[in-house]
Amino acid sequence: MAAAGGRDEDPPTQALEMAAAAFAMLSSAVRLHIVWALTQQECGVSELTRRVGCTPQAVSQHLAKLKLAGIVRVRREGRNHVYALSDRSIDAMAVLMIERFSPHPAAEPAGPPWTAPLVKSPGRRTG
Repeated sequence: MAAAGGRDEDPPTQALEMAAAAFAMLSSAVRLHIVWALTQQECGVSELTRRVGCTPQAVSQHLAKLKLAGIVRVRREGRNHVYALSDRSIDAMAVLMIERFSPHPAAEPAGPPWTAPLVKSPGRRTG
């Protein structure tokens, strides 16, 4: 969804606050793992429990928070609840960030830029 007037305009305060809240919700590695699993397919609590490695109760609590934040949606299939991402923008954001920090074959391990070693420029004195 493009901002009104293009990217030259600052977004409305409410949009910034909502985006920050969504990022805060995804700051949990477990919740981000759940979102990652849901980028691949819709899942029930038992499948997410297996993939994430938490108890069903913990997964259910994380799903409840993600649902309240509008990140996931749920539907009933008989006695089961099936969870899915609420929209494709969340899918794209999660995949982009997780792949950014995942090691790639034949490449140096990815990591946050602040963990990269500092390299001194030749001919420049520091200190």
